Amino acid sequence: MGKNKLAKFEDMAGFPHVFEYPFARLQAEGFELKGHWNERFFKNNNPVVLELGCGKGEYTVGLARLFPDKNFIGIDIKGARMWTGAKDSLERGMKNVAFIRTSIELISSFFAPGEVSEIWLTFPDPQMKKVNKRLTSTRFMSLYRQILAKEGIIHLKTDSNFMYTYTCEMVKAHGFPVLFSTNDLYHSGLVDEILSIQTYYEQQWLDRGLTIKYIKFVCEDREQFIEPDVEIELDPYRSFNRSKRSALASGK
Repeated sequence: MGKNKLAKFEDMAGFPHVFEYPFARLQAEGFELKGHWNERFFKNNNPVVLELGCGKGEYTVGLARLFPDKNFIGIDIKGARMWTGAKDSLERGMKNVAFIRTSIELISSFFAPGEVSEIWLTFPDPQMKKVNKRLTSTRFMSLYRQILAKEGIIHLKTDSNFMYTYTCEMVKAHGFPVLFSTNDLYHSGLVDEILSIQTYYEQQWLDRGLTIKYIKFVCEDREQFIEPDVEIELDPYRSFNRSKRSALASGK
């Protein structure tokens, strides 16, 4: 591990708004803020919003700046990337931001039923060959329902046509209410300060001339979640942060 990463991990260990809980620690100790985020940490009764797979935390911090009357928590397993948003929010003295370094599969260990009002998924890996790892798969919908409020909202912002199409089909199959959906966000006519926040990877995609897709829907409870039975064309490229890259991603 490089010295820079080690220094970032040392920094985050002392950040009061960063929580690092691997599975072994959760099993041994549990998480004391579960069900008590507003009471014990944020000291208010404002809605709790998550950004899952937050990366550098640009959306987490950006949303928290726009909405001081909401509490935002970024979650990712990659601590070195998360350091950027954690340090930024700490230096700004922001009181409505927190970060958790853990696996997304473990979120029900950190939040009580109904404790979360919204979930943001910003440019997740589409996992075209592994549906169980896809963050809008029915496996994850079932997991989100464990912590979301009754009318809890999910936002997906993605460059991937595969991810967007799959999510639209999943939403359609379950009859979830769609609040907004577009396959070309910046030419949709939607003027929304929230959506104007751009992550590091989004800026790269826009520079390549790719369109950004967005869907906002209510994740309602269902007795059973069923995967949509539909064939979807695979994306012809890979994201910049993945090992396998097409000519588009490599710029060749």
